[in-house]
Amino acid sequence: MREIILELHREAPAKPAEGQPCNGCGVCCALETCPLGRLRFLQRRGPCPALTWSADAQRYHCGLLLAPGADSLLGRLCARWISAGSGCDCSAEVQS
Repeated sequence: MREIILELHREAPAKPAEGQPCNGCGVCCALETCPLGRLRFLQRRGPCPALTWSADAQRYHCGLLLAPGADSLLGRLCARWISAGSGCDCSAEVQS
């Protein structure tokens, strides 16, 4: 098993268990860039440049989905492509 040190906002919520609803912890996007981010940023390895901290919500969001036009058909397709709203799909084990 490989250890990686992630630097996330200290107010970020703890990573939920795999399969549980996403809470915006940011771990998955800090570890790797999703297929959408790979196309947009031409980057194969994380952290994703679109990972955006929201001080108001006290959570991370995908900056690509926050961009103008995210409510358009293209925005909805992008949300579907990264599985937004489908639950945590990150199997990483996190230690505090």
